[in-house]
Amino acid sequence: MDFSHIPVLFSETIESLNIKPDGVYVDCTAGGGGHSKAIAERLTTGRLIAIDRDPDAVKILNERLGSLPQVTVVHDSFSNIKQILSGVGADGIIADLGVSSYQLDEASRGFSFHKDAVLDMRMSKEGVSAKDIVNGYSVGELTRVLREYGEERYANRIANNIVNARKEKEIKTTFELIDIIKSSMPQRAMRDSHPARRTFQALRIEVNGELEQLNSALDDMFDCLKTGGILSIITFHSLEDRMVKQRFNSFAQGCTCPKDFPVCVCGKTPRAKIIIKGLTPSAEELEKNPRSHSARLRAVEKLKDE
Repeated sequence: MDFSHIPVLFSETIESLNIKPDGVYVDCTAGGGGHSKAIAERLTTGRLIAIDRDPDAVKILNERLGSLPQVTVVHDSFSNIKQILSGVGADGIIADLGVSSYQLDEASRGFSFHKDAVLDMRMSKEGVSAKDIVNGYSVGELTRVLREYGEERYANRIANNIVNARKEKEIKTTFELIDIIKSSMPQRAMRDSHPARRTFQALRIEVNGELEQLNSALDDMFDCLKTGGILSIITFHSLEDRMVKQRFNSFAQGCTCPKDFPVCVCGKTPRAKIIIKGLTPSAEELEKNPRSHSARLRAVEKLKDE
């Protein structure tokens, strides 16, 4: 098994952490270990906790980094970061929220609309799959998922055609679903990008509970930082980027008194300082790795607890 992944905004993310050789760092989505390896190489007496919920990734992480005394590999979701750290404060936390190159390129995982495979999309290889959702959700439920998580303009048409198609036979593969999606859209809607892109994004988010997990984990990640610690997150679509941006802004918000108050009476001061605002890949990186085109890096420094 070749678990390869090209880390996006790699040097920018590592530099954002301002790594201390004796610090404690957490890679919440360690994947193939690219970011984790770079962090570990900068540590002396420090510690790195490399987390991933994909069992394939955990196997590779143990092979590549498990022998390093400063690295602990954890098979879990980053939504459990507080339990994983058990009160240990972190000097830096990173999360690369994208699907790994391995997950996209390994046809059997069912993430890619470029490869024919059984509909799966489960990062953990456990629980409800995309096939279960496509064959089990009602028209209303499918429409909601495609509209909310894929921002798909033709969500209702696609949902209706999915339900009609599965009356004839179970929808099992990615290409079977793509044919249904294409039949649901006018030709003009398929010119700019792959017609299944938004539907596949929506199903993947629903299968893995991505936005729910991120929503709860953002506060926990920030709480786990020491004062002066850095939280750096790479996003890949507007829904998660908007969530990260809004949460980081809330951490950095100070006085909330009305503007016409002569002096502050709320006493609120910022808990964080924003140090990177939506940094995008360079032209050179985009040329080398086209999959990085939608990536955004955001980072905050913790100034204080509540």
